[in-house]
Order: sequence, then structure tokens, then C-alpha cells
Amino acid sequence: MRTGTRGRTAFVTAVLLAAGVLPASAASAASAVADVSHVDGRLPSGATYVMDVPADWNGTVLLFSHGYATGPANPAQNAPDEATKNLLLEKGYALVGSSYATTGWAVTDAVPDQLATLTAFTDRFGAASRTVAWGRSYGGLVTTAIAERHPERIDGSLSLCGLVQGGVANWNSTLDPVFALRTLLAPDLDVPLVDIPDRAAADDAANALTSVVDEAQSTAAGRARIALAAALHNIPVWNQPSQPRPAATDWDAQQANQYEAVKGLLKVAAFHRRQEAEARAGGNMSWNTGVDYARLLSRSSVRKEVTELYRKAGLPLRADLAALNRAPRVGADPDAVAWMSRTSSFTGELTKPQLSVHTVGDALVPVQTESALRRAVSAAGSSALLRQAYTDNAGHCTFSPAEQLAALHTLEDRLTTGGWRGTDPASLNSRARAADPSTPARYVTYRPTPYPRPYDLAHPADGR
Repeated sequence: MRTGTRGRTAFVTAVLLAAGVLPASAASAASAVADVSHVDGRLPSGATYVMDVPADWNGTVLLFSHGYATGPANPAQNAPDEATKNLLLEKGYALVGSSYATTGWAVTDAVPDQLATLTAFTDRFGAASRTVAWGRSYGGLVTTAIAERHPERIDGSLSLCGLVQGGVANWNSTLDPVFALRTLLAPDLDVPLVDIPDRAAADDAANALTSVVDEAQSTAAGRARIALAAALHNIPVWNQPSQPRPAATDWDAQQANQYEAVKGLLKVAAFHRRQEAEARAGGNMSWNTGVDYARLLSRSSVRKEVTELYRKAGLPLRADLAALNRAPRVGADPDAVAWMSRTSSFTGELTKPQLSVHTVGDALVPVQTESALRRAVSAAGSSALLRQAYTDNAGHCTFSPAEQLAALHTLEDRLTTGGWRGTDPASLNSRARAADPSTPARYVTYRPTPYPRPYDLAHPADGR
């Protein structure tokens, strides 16, 4: 374990500012870490943890769960980014988080390691007056698991761009676009979509299908079929901050943006992360037996774009949907489904308040995951404890520090007053500007379309 203080930061910052080396904004950020007790440690599991506690600690500890880590590096994290971290320390929050003992789909390590980190914090600094679990991306899944299964350890939870649809639903939805791409673009391509034996096989499959997609992008028919595959995953037509936001009827620009996201899906989640998750689950945990792809498309957020591109290409959409429905299906390993369901899916039974926030332009974890969460929570009778909010920006977890602090303060207000207040976009943006006027505030009114194949522990058969 290593401890130390950063009290010298203020002096160094003052010298650099006087010399003109640092702008005022950098000086403000640097001053946030002055007089902070910093602790590094290791848990019995082998996971490392990190704690930062300001001298004027306000009594609230924020337990941060980080996203999916590919390894081999596996650093502990206690905040989503440095700018947000500095703002939180400046406002007196204690920040803690662990690395998890392993990388990848590590929920069985992440949850106990995060709880052990809380225990280590209490042993060193004393009991907190309030504990909030929060996390981004895969860390949103870890946070929601803590909220459902260990509510006695926290007062509330905040999920940012989280996989709140749960593990089984996530892997089913990841299967659908690659199944469509292989069936419609390269039916004779011999690449495994599931039961991927090792990383080399994942590399080969990803490279082979990416080459097929690249070639298909050069024809109108190929572009229409790529758009169909994207629609089955609800990949948005604006999904990276660097992309121009296409007009509502600019189908070609919309598809060009999706094409880049489809390639990203192939390179990241569809094969490599699937292979790692299958190894943990002991087999393939997803299926498309019984799935009606025409029905899935009819519920997609980008259905209109697909129909227009098929019309423009002179290609019969109905025939391609029939081909998908006739194609040999993928069956799941029941034991692998049971493992993924038991460890990584949810009941929707909340006992403490949760706020879940998503960007509207997320291709990796589409915003429709929030519909799956709302469905589960409503069925469990916990709707009064859940609120959801949306920011009008593209990309995965591309929140500004201001937006993240606004979400936290809104949850804290619920914990203090006992009722939700100010969850509307205007109030959230007002809070964001007050927390950090230098970064964007983009909360908007939004309601996502249904998640294509929801699955939760209360109604698992609904996803089959």
C-alpha cells in the first residue's frame, strides 16, 4: 500500500501560472488535487484499488466501476476521466475504485472486488455518510449488479452509457448483425459466429467479415444490406463526434456513418469480446432460433433508412428478410446461457434509487438498452426508483464533465429529499452549467425505441 498527499500541487501550480506556463483553466484543474490523500492498495483477489480523499471530504464516497478492459494492462480507476475527477475532488467527494482481478467480462470478479474496496475505504477513512455506486459502459452493468444484489452497501446508483440490458440480451443483439452480414453478403464464408475457440480464430473471423463488408460498401445493394445489418443492432446514423450529423433524409450519409460503426463492431465486440465471454461462460450464450427478422426490423429506430436504401438499390427487402428467416439458425449452449443469466442479467427489482444516462448516438451500446432496463424495472414494480436521461451527442460514453456532475447531483437530490426533482432536460442542463460552465450541457427530451430482444431474469422466455 502507498499513501501520500498532494499538498505541494498548489505551490507548483502557482509558480507555473505566474510564469505563464499554465492557462488559468489548467491551474483550476490542478488545484483540485491539492491536499488530497491518495491511497493505492491490493485486495486479496489480486485486484488493485485506488482512493483519493480530499482534506475537506464532504462525507460522500463515489464507488466507480470502470468499463470493459481488454488487458493485459489492468489499472485501477476511480473516475471516468481526469477533468471530472478533479471537479469531484474540488467539491469534496471521496473517489474509490478497483481494477477487478481480471480483465474482460469480469462481473464475477468486479462485484466482489468493488465491495471489498468499499470495505477497505471504511477501514482506513471511516464510514461514509453516503455511498453512491456509479460506472460507465460495462461498468454500468457492474453498477446495476451491485444495485440489485447488494443494495445494503449503497444509497443509490448512477449508470452512464451502461449495458443495462444485461449480458444475455447484449450477446443476442450482437449476434444479429453479424448473422445478417454473413447470410446476405457471403453465405459461403466459413467463419464461426459463435463457439470461437481462441483469439486467433476471432482475429481471422473479424478480418474475413470486415473484408466482405468493405467490398460490399462499393455497391448500392451492398450498402443497403449493411444498413439492414446495422438496423438489427440499432446502430445510429450519427455515432461518432467526428462525423457530420446527416440530414433526416440523407440516406447515403447515414449509411456511410453506420458502415464505420459496423466495422468497429466486427473488430471489437462481435468476435474478440465474444470469444473472451464465451470462455468464461463455458460456451455460446446467445441464439437466434425463433427470431423473426422482419419483426425485428419493424421495431428498429432506423427502419426508414433501410427501406429507402433498398428502394434506391432496386433490391427487394422482403426477399432478404425471408432469406434471413430461412437461413440455418444459431442455437445456444443452455449451461452458458444459465451462467450469463445468473451473473450478468437483471430482475429489475430496485430497492434504492438509480439514474441511468445515455447518449443518443451510441453504436457500441445503443440507447435502446435503456428500453430494456425500463421494461424490467416496470415489470418488477420498481419504476418509482428509476429515472433515465439522454444527451444529444454521438459516440460511446462521450459525456462532458458537466453532464456527469449534473447527473450525480440530480441523484443526490433524490437521496436527500426522497423524491425525484429536476430530471427534465432543462433542469439537468442548468445543473450542468452550474457545475462546469466550460463544457457542454446537452440533455434533451428523448424516448428510445424498444430493445430488439430483451431478456431479464423475471421474463427470460420473452427473449427467445
